[in-house]
Amino acid sequence: MPLRILLVEDEQELAGAVQTVLQRQGHVVDHCPDGLEGWMLLSSELARYELAIVDWMLPGLSGPELCRRARTTGLDLPLLLLTARAETADRVEGLDAGADDYLSKPFAMEELLARVRALQRRQPSYREPVLAVGPYRFDPQSGLLEVSTAGGLVAIPLAGKEQQLMTYFLENPVRIIPGSQLRNQLWDLHQDPVSNVVAAQVRLLRRKLAAHGLPSPIETVPSRGYRFLARLPGEP
Repeated sequence: MPLRILLVEDEQELAGAVQTVLQRQGHVVDHCPDGLEGWMLLSSELARYELAIVDWMLPGLSGPELCRRARTTGLDLPLLLLTARAETADRVEGLDAGADDYLSKPFAMEELLARVRALQRRQPSYREPVLAVGPYRFDPQSGLLEVSTAGGLVAIPLAGKEQQLMTYFLENPVRIIPGSQLRNQLWDLHQDPVSNVVAAQVRLLRRKLAAHGLPSPIETVPSRGYRFLARLPGEP
């Protein structure tokens, strides 16, 4: 299941590599190199992060202090602390500060991804990856959307951003979702806030469905956003 992740890391080369690896797994990743900036992003309502990966030694605010602030203010998202400090006392300090897990540098990207998956599975909100609403069934592992129609099952492979959009709609069926909310959750914070990336991506998804002979379940609600209909148009 794709996550909205905040990466707070001041080593630019490492941050770029981690961000690339996570994005290839379908996650949306915002990066900042400063601990204080990271805390401001984490505690803001602009983006509701589902995981934070935080370096120990940071300008502005240390990783353990960021974790401590997060727990003191009631944030319960998973926190993964990265550090070159591998002594037992350091691990204890990081975990006592509120981190859920600890990864020593240098590390293999495969281990980082495994830690992210493990933290995700621990969350009470974790659900099986296959999402099914009405005639629509999406498997994030394969990227395949299956739609049950009167003529049989239609299988449609979805690309990266299409997968994220479909996942979000299937997790929030019938709800009217503002375009700004979709942009904040599925695109990074450096995206131009007045751009039409959401509308453009919705159009592409509709075209892909139409290419397979299907009407779009995504309804545009004027001046309010988008709504995913949990049934095919024309069904009772």
